[in-house]
Amino acid sequence: MTMDQSSAPEPTDLTLSEPDRRELIGWGADCIRRLLPVFVEHRPDDDRLTGALDAADHFRAGELTVGPMRKRAFACHAAARDCTDLAASSVARACGQVAAIAHMGGHARSLPRYTGKALSDAALAEELEYQRGYLPDRFRSYVYGV
Repeated sequence: MTMDQSSAPEPTDLTLSEPDRRELIGWGADCIRRLLPVFVEHRPDDDRLTGALDAADHFRAGELTVGPMRKRAFACHAAARDCTDLAASSVARACGQVAAIAHMGGHARSLPRYTGKALSDAALAEELEYQRGYLPDRFRSYVYGV
C-alpha cells in the first residue's frame, strides 16, 4: 500500500484524482468498520452505515459513481441525527465523511476528528495509531497535515 512520497497529493487539493479517492475511501471504510460496533450498539436495526460501507467497496472497485455515494453519505448524516448517543452519532458522521470521499478527498481529514468524539481516551489513542499506521504513507500529510 505504500507509495513514494513524490506521488503524495497536494495538501491544498481538496478534490483529488479518482484513483486517489478510491484508495482513500478504502482506507476510510476499513477504519469505520472498526468503529461500527459503537453505532450498532445503539442502533442495531439501522443499516445505513453498513450500506454506505458496502457502497464504498463498490466505489473503490470502480463499480459505483459519485452520485450514489453522495446519497449514502447523506444517509449516514441522517443516521447521525437519529442517534441520541454522542459516540454512535460520531461514528455515523465519520461514516458519512468517508462515503463523501468519493466526491471530494478532503473529507478524509474528518475521520480522525470524529473518531475522537466516538471513543474514550484509552481506546482513542489505539484507534488513531491504527488509522495513521494503516493509511498509505503518501496520504499522511494530506490527511493529518504533518
